[in-house]
Parts: sequence; C-alpha cells; structure tokens
Amino acid sequence: MERHGCHSATQEYPHPFIHEVKLTSTQRLRGVILGVLLSPLRITLTALCFLIMWPLARLRFAGLSEEDRARPVEGWRRWVLHPFMLWLSRFAFFFLGFLWVEVKGRRADLKEAPVLVVAPHSSFMDMVVLVPTQLPTVVSRSENTSLPVIGALLEFNQSVMVSRTDPESRRKAVAQVTERVNSNGYWPQMLMFPEGTTTNGSALIKFKPGAFLAGLPVQPVLLRYPNKLDTVRWTYKGTSWKEALLHTTSQFYTNITIEFLPVYTPSQEEKNDPNLYADNVQKLMAKALGIPSTDYVMEGRVPVNKVGGLSLPLESPARKTLKLLRGNGLGAKELEAALDRMIDRCQSGAQGSKVSAEELSSILGLTDGQTDVAVRDIYSKDETVDLRPLYLTVAALSGRVSFKSLLHTAFTMFDAEGRGRLRAEELTDLMAALLDFPQRHTAELYARASGHGRLSEENLLRVLTTHPTYQRVTSEYMQPEEAGSQPADGTTVNNNRSAHDDDTSLHGNKKFE
Repeated sequence: MERHGCHSATQEYPHPFIHEVKLTSTQRLRGVILGVLLSPLRITLTALCFLIMWPLARLRFAGLSEEDRARPVEGWRRWVLHPFMLWLSRFAFFFLGFLWVEVKGRRADLKEAPVLVVAPHSSFMDMVVLVPTQLPTVVSRSENTSLPVIGALLEFNQSVMVSRTDPESRRKAVAQVTERVNSNGYWPQMLMFPEGTTTNGSALIKFKPGAFLAGLPVQPVLLRYPNKLDTVRWTYKGTSWKEALLHTTSQFYTNITIEFLPVYTPSQEEKNDPNLYADNVQKLMAKALGIPSTDYVMEGRVPVNKVGGLSLPLESPARKTLKLLRGNGLGAKELEAALDRMIDRCQSGAQGSKVSAEELSSILGLTDGQTDVAVRDIYSKDETVDLRPLYLTVAALSGRVSFKSLLHTAFTMFDAEGRGRLRAEELTDLMAALLDFPQRHTAELYARASGHGRLSEENLLRVLTTHPTYQRVTSEYMQPEEAGSQPADGTTVNNNRSAHDDDTSLHGNKKFE
C-alpha cells in the first residue's frame, strides 16, 4: 500500500481530501537536480505532443454539420485519426515519466460492459488510463471546452459536457449518457470517474450514480501508483496541480498499475436503485484496493460526510472557531459570557441575528482585530455573520450546554411564529444552522420526526437521539471537545447523559422563553 500524507477526518476513516508531498533532505536535493534537467525537457515534449494533437482534433470534425457531429464519427475520420491520437497520447505520458504502464486483467469489450468505472481518481494524470482503454468517451465539465487544446481534445473525444452549477445541464448530461450506453454498440465505450473529484487514495469516496443509471453491466478499473514517493495526487488541500506536475516530472520515472476487474452485472434490485448499485460497486473496488469505502463527498467545494441525507463538514467550523477564541485568551467564563451575548442579540427583533465583523468582535469580547475577521470568514462569504449557526455549533462543541437545551434553543430560533412545530423548510434551516452547512436533503428526517403531519421539538429530539443513523450526528459530529466541561456557574454538564434528562442549563431555559 502507498503511504499518504493525510489528516484524520473522523475516528473511523482517514481524510481523503488532503495530500502533501513530504520530502526528505535527500529527496529534495535530488528533486532539484533532476528537476532542472528533466522537468523543462519533459514538459516541453509533452506540450509538443498536445500541439500536434490540436489540429488533428479539429480536423476530425472539419466540414461536418451539427447533425453529423451529434453522431459517432465513422470512416477515415475514425480509422485514420484515432490511431494517431492514441499514439500521441501514449507519447505524451511517456514524456511525463510514465515510461511503462502495467496492465492487469482484461478490458471488457463494448457489448460486455458499455461503461468503465475508474477509481480512485487522483489527478489529471489519471488520464493515462485512456491509452490502454483505447480512448473511450468521457464526461467532463463544460468549462473545460474553453481551454486551449483541451477543448479540442474533448471535442475529438465526443465527450459528454456538463455544468455542475446548472441543473438543466446535469439533466441533459444524464439523458445523453443513458442514451449512449443503451445504444447497443452504436456509441463507443464510456469511461467515468464515479468519485467526481480527486482524493489522496486513502479511501474511496461515495460514487455518484451517473455511471449506474442505465442499470447495465460496468467494468471496475483500479488505478494504483506504487511509488516510494507519491507525487501524482492533487487534492482539495495540500499539493497543487503545478507542484504535482513538477514533482512528477522530476522523478526518473513514475509507476502506474491499471487493473481491470471482472464485469459487474447488477441485480434487479440494483437496476431499480442506481444509488445501491453505485454503493455496491464502490465497496467492491475498495475491498480490491484494500482501503475503506466511505460516504464522503465534495459538496459546494467542501468535503462532507453524508449521514441519512444530512451533510456533515469533515472540517468543523466550530473547532476552528474555538481554537481562534482560545488563542485570543477566551477562557470558560469569557466564552459563557460571549454565548449569552449572542443569544441576547439573536432574540433582539429590531437588530436580528446578522452582525458585522466589528459587532462580532464586541459580542465575542475579542482584543485581536484579526480574529473577528477570521471567525467571520469561517461562517460567512459576505461582510456579515449569522449568529445562529455560530452560537449553536460553538455551544455544542464547547460543552457549555447539553444537546437537549441546544436543540430547544435552535427549535425556538427557527419556529418563527411560535407554533411549537416546524415546517419542512424551517427544519432544513435549523439543521443547516446546527451543522453549519447547507442541507438539501432533510425530507427523510422530516418524515421520521413528524407525527400526524406536525414536527414538534419532542419528536425531533427523539429521532436525533434514538434513531441509529441520526444519533451519529449528535454523538460524533457534535461531541464536545472536553467531556465534563465546567459551566460558568461551576455546575458540571454531563455531555454523555441522555438528551431526555432534565436540564436546567442557562441557555436552554433563560433565553428564548
């Protein structure tokens, strides 16, 4: 197994979205020497390959109408240009340092498996898999069509283009993929990276269902980089793509192994449920790789864990905030007073819960002028901060209040009309504030917590603290950093007791009543 520079996201799984290339002094010196000699030459030769591919890619569709472009390319445009592009692609990766590519197993033909699913997805250099798979069509972001050379290559490949921010574009892409894989050999084989983003390879993140919607057989394809120094990976945080390119081209060579697993034929249950189909293939591939399969995804460019439809950020905003506040000298009493001021401001109908950085500094009792801006940036993308998620998340992790009291406060905050029950959209807002991340799929939680069409505080508390799935949210994600914390009045809060126990917490009863 390769070793990864990764950080713990939970007690159960490693963080798959962080990778840093850690070099010893010897490796750094060798990298500098080889980099000066090899990197410029390799990058120049690779660029030359792409420059040759550019006009060939454009030639493939020269003189064709839009109607002809919407059909698979045939005749000389395929049998002449396709081999040229295949060999140029191999030369490009050869120049990058992939001197040989080890292939295990047998690639299934189009009739056996119209879709190849590849994982883990590590970087743009994974595209080397296109060579032994004979340049199958791919799915790519529509923004890439505007890139020089890359746009032409995607056109040559007749790729399915999709905009991640446009629901209509996603709908059309799904329809296009489904049409192609169901074409009974009319369209070429497709290759997809079901993770949808790059990771450090320490775990497989949740597969997107796109490759599995048609309910047809797929062939799993594993990528491994068995190198002493892992330079290839490019993730959410850590090594950038430029650094990955420079580190990789500074090595004598880079090993890669591509393994074709047996074709996976879905059961009828999997055909009816693409998400189940995707999850089962993910688990199969993770087992073959010897790594965990997780429910982690990238959502809005933020790594999250999916639990019962809820999205839990892997990097807790409250933990960052508590670290900043403690670094600014806030002790237990000061933090308790700050939480009181936040509640007072939230219940002020005239001012509301939105505050500027300057107001936030006063409410938190900060002395460092930079800390208020840092806290604001954690919780907001504009100039103001909503105190509700700030209070709820910090109070939960600080151990100053039990979960029952915290939920009472949250429920009262979002029960705008004081009816003693929440509508579906109000529950969505409450969970977004409680977890400090937008929640898009709370329908299942609402259904479980609603009795006779009413979502009461008591029912919501019951579901969040007794249902196995949602209990994870309260017992893991919202676990206080220090068990048995001491509130300002000196009484001990037992953070491990049942949330149904009586609670006389200041924030549960004094405020919002």
